[in-house]
Amino acid sequence: MRYPDSNARAPLITQRYAGTLSDAAVTEWQDAAKSTRATHRPLEDAAQPEWEPPAGPGVDVSRPAPSMFAVLANREFRALWFTEAMSVAGDQLTRVALAILVFTRTGSALWSAGIYALTFLPALAGGLGLSHFADRYRRRTLMVVCSAAQAVLVGLMAIPNMPLWVLFILVIGVPLIQSPAVAAQNATTREIFDEDDLYFRSQELRGITTNTMLLIGLGGGGLLVAWIGTSWALAIDAATFALAALIVRRWVGNRPPAGSKQDHWLAGARFVFGDRRLRILITLSWLVGLAVIPEGLAAPLAAEIGAPSKAVGLLLAADPLGFIVGTFLISRYVPVSARPRVIGVLAAASVAVLTLFVLQPNLIFALLLLFLAGAVGAYQITVMSLFNTIVPNEIRGGAFGAARTGLRVAQGLGVGLGGAVAQLIGSSANTIALAGALGVVIAIPATIAWSRAQRAANTELTARTPRTGVPAPQTT
Repeated sequence: MRYPDSNARAPLITQRYAGTLSDAAVTEWQDAAKSTRATHRPLEDAAQPEWEPPAGPGVDVSRPAPSMFAVLANREFRALWFTEAMSVAGDQLTRVALAILVFTRTGSALWSAGIYALTFLPALAGGLGLSHFADRYRRRTLMVVCSAAQAVLVGLMAIPNMPLWVLFILVIGVPLIQSPAVAAQNATTREIFDEDDLYFRSQELRGITTNTMLLIGLGGGGLLVAWIGTSWALAIDAATFALAALIVRRWVGNRPPAGSKQDHWLAGARFVFGDRRLRILITLSWLVGLAVIPEGLAAPLAAEIGAPSKAVGLLLAADPLGFIVGTFLISRYVPVSARPRVIGVLAAASVAVLTLFVLQPNLIFALLLLFLAGAVGAYQITVMSLFNTIVPNEIRGGAFGAARTGLRVAQGLGVGLGGAVAQLIGSSANTIALAGALGVVIAIPATIAWSRAQRAANTELTARTPRTGVPAPQTT
């Protein structure tokens, strides 16, 4: 079943930036489309500026593109951005605290690793099975309820001497509840920023913030837990969830449900796999399953290249650090209108860099390769931004859940298969190189398919009449 876009948006940026549209036609079309969106417009601050589309042939743009930090002028996004940053930092503390807590009480590395894995695995079921709640119910209400429930569960974990079997149940519950909240947050951000320029900037800022928090957690999470103790670390995480619920309740608009309770719970997934462009985008996104293999092999790779054990942390940090730098450079130097044309090349480059591990690099060269892979891997933000632009608002939560679930599965399978291959051939560096080569084989045809889909979308635009009744802009 196809779902109309209640925002009356022409799907994908290419339909907006066809490049040969007359000024009068663009103005008439956009004004008419905006008038039909009135009942669905996001609740924005009155002072938030309206940005015009990026410049293109035949389009006169009088304002510069907004900076990445311009999105913080929006009160709703500020609230979501801050609560997400708190959540990522708190989650890092919880994972470290639980691993230390279980290892201290059992003395088993296997149990410690198992409790760490349990913080990820339930998100797979939640992403596919619960994310559609973000379309059926009010998204703000869902975020508030889920954050409050997580605060309770993590707070119970903080109670000293909690039985391990209870702890395991609580650990499963937290990420399970988090899945629909993440889907609701993602969909709400697209509602807040109706203009693509601002929306893309918001996603870039989120990506930089998340990876910065991960780096901080990687470097200081263990030290902080060792200093304050596991119970206090868990209590801090519980407090961040409670504070997040209050912030979202106070500063995020209470929009009506985007979808219908009669929609099938797999409606989002069906839409994703039924649309050619979305299938290509998730293929490019799921390449991260191969790009993450060096992370799983960081310890054996350090030993193989003769690096000290403390180099493992550097190897783990190189990719997210590159991602931060790459996101900033793309935001600064690549116009939003040009990004759909370069994501395929960047996707191929992100895995092609890994093939150079066949040269058996030393530590410095290995760090450089991982940094470069992370930098060009910043294309992932553009991919998901395009994904959320194509998907209709009514099923955006469920569709995002399906894509996120696939991403988690790809990462898990990638790390697992990478370890198995490294064990089989006896070389972590060569395993990473093989992963890069396989990624290139997947990325090249996906890039070609994406280019064709882009051209087809442009061709369709010239003959399409929007639902507003106003003829689509004609080429000159």
